[in-house]
Amino acid sequence: MNPYEVLGISENASEEEIKKAYKEMVKKYHPDKYQDNPLADLAEEKLQEVNEAYDMLMKKSGSSSYDYGYGGGSSGGGGRPDYMHVRRLIDANNLREAEKILNGTRDRSAEWFFLAGMISYKKGWYDDARGKLQTAAEMDPGNIEYSQAYGRIINMGGQFRNQAQGRGYNQQGGDDLCCQALQCYICADCCCDCI
Repeated sequence: MNPYEVLGISENASEEEIKKAYKEMVKKYHPDKYQDNPLADLAEEKLQEVNEAYDMLMKKSGSSSYDYGYGGGSSGGGGRPDYMHVRRLIDANNLREAEKILNGTRDRSAEWFFLAGMISYKKGWYDDARGKLQTAAEMDPGNIEYSQAYGRIINMGGQFRNQAQGRGYNQQGGDDLCCQALQCYICADCCCDCI
């Protein structure tokens, strides 16, 4: 396979021309265009071919700035069409469909954990998101996108703790006798009707 022929460009094309041709081909063979179409399998194969050609050319040029259309620079997932589609669904807040596709995937790569973490984050499930983003960052420590996402969610947790402590919540257990007395009162009230 000649990657230049796959992308429809000359062998002396610049990196910008390669990226432009790649983006045009992705639009042409995008899975959304072929839903409920008998050519869907063929389009998926062609898109995989386009992704492989693009990867080959980017590696050949020594560029590490892959652009799969999500977040400007993610190389996660190796440009897999299903993961690219999940990213677009997450961007569109179609979390149910994104989760359905992701759960139907057997591959539990760093990209899978990253995307699952982003879905949890968008749902407001911060603990689950933190765990999945941590796994993604640990599986692929060189991926800046994963590390940054994990760092952001860790920082959010610190902000929530600081706000809670500022409002009187003490994580170490509560030395406040008034709070302990109220807790006992509420428990007693729930257990019997004598109060």
